[in-house]
Amino acid sequence: MDWINTVKWDAQGLVPVIAQEASSKDVLMFAWMNREALQKTAELGRAVYFSRSRGKLWFKGEESGHVQRVHAIRMDCDNDVLLLSVTQEGHTPSIACHTGRHSCFFQLYHDGAWQAAEPVLKDPASIYN
Repeated sequence: MDWINTVKWDAQGLVPVIAQEASSKDVLMFAWMNREALQKTAELGRAVYFSRSRGKLWFKGEESGHVQRVHAIRMDCDNDVLLLSVTQEGHTPSIACHTGRHSCFFQLYHDGAWQAAEPVLKDPASIYN
C-alpha cells in the first residue's frame, strides 16, 4: 500500500477528488476521499467517496443509481488532488449531480449573476426517496 501513502492527506485525512467524464472530458463533480474510500475505489473500479456531512463512505450511486465506473485514477504534481476518469452510469444522458443535472458545475457567472447553464435532466424528487 505504498501507493496510498504517497497521497498528501489533509489534517482531516482527506484528499480532494475531481470526477471527469472519460468520453466528453466534462468535469462532473468534486468530492473528498479518505484512505478507505481511495482503497475501495481502486479495488472495485467504482467511485467511492467520503461524505463529510454524513461522516461515512459514500458509494456514488448508492441512492440515485448514478454509479461512476472508474477507468483511471490520476494524482497531481503536488500529490494532493486526485482526478478520476469515469463513465457515469444509470441514466442517459448521464447525471452526476444531485440536482438532476449532468454536472455539478452547471452555474455560470454572467453579467454579475449566477445562471443555470445546464437543464435538469431528471427531477431530484424522483431520484431520491
